[in-house]
This record gives sequence, C-alpha cells and structure tokens, in this order.
Amino acid sequence: MISAKEDAKKRAIFLKRLREEHKESVAQAQELLKAQQATRREICQVMRETPKTVPEIAAATGLPTHDVLWHVTAMKKYGLVVETGMCGEYYLYQRVKDGKK
Repeated sequence: MISAKEDAKKRAIFLKRLREEHKESVAQAQELLKAQQATRREICQVMRETPKTVPEIAAATGLPTHDVLWHVTAMKKYGLVVETGMCGEYYLYQRVKDGKK
C-alpha cells in the first residue's frame, strides 16, 4: 500500500512534469491572471470611498463599460462587492471591507 507521503511525492512529480510540458500555456494563464487582478484592483480603488455605478467606474478607469460590468459581476458573485442602492437606473456598487459592508 502507498503511504500518504509517497502519494504526495508522486503527485508533486506529476504536476511538475505537466507544468514543464505545458510551459507556454501556463505562462499565458499567469499573465492573464495578473492582468485580471490589476484590473480588479483598479476597479476596487475607484469604489474605495463611495459607491459607484458601472458607467462611473468605466469613466474613472478608462476601461470599456462591458469589461467593468463583467468584473463587477464576478466580484459580486464572490462577495467582494455589494449593491448599495440605485442611481437613476444603475446599481451602485461598493467594495466589501473585511467581509462586511
């Protein structure tokens, strides 16, 4: 029977080999993740002081509105931002601090 330690070592070797075989796609995925994180930091910075609508965030960041909406929706799904009201026909979004509004 294989011990847990041997199993973990085999898994680590297997994952290392996979990363080497798919080096290019791993690098591309890492670059995309870095860009996504930078965009989300920029969006969160705009919402730091007061709630903002998607068009306001887009204007402040210079990002296309559809990209801002995609990121804000994803951040809302994972509890990073919340809707705090309405401004005309747009929802206001605010960053969640320490798991609370």
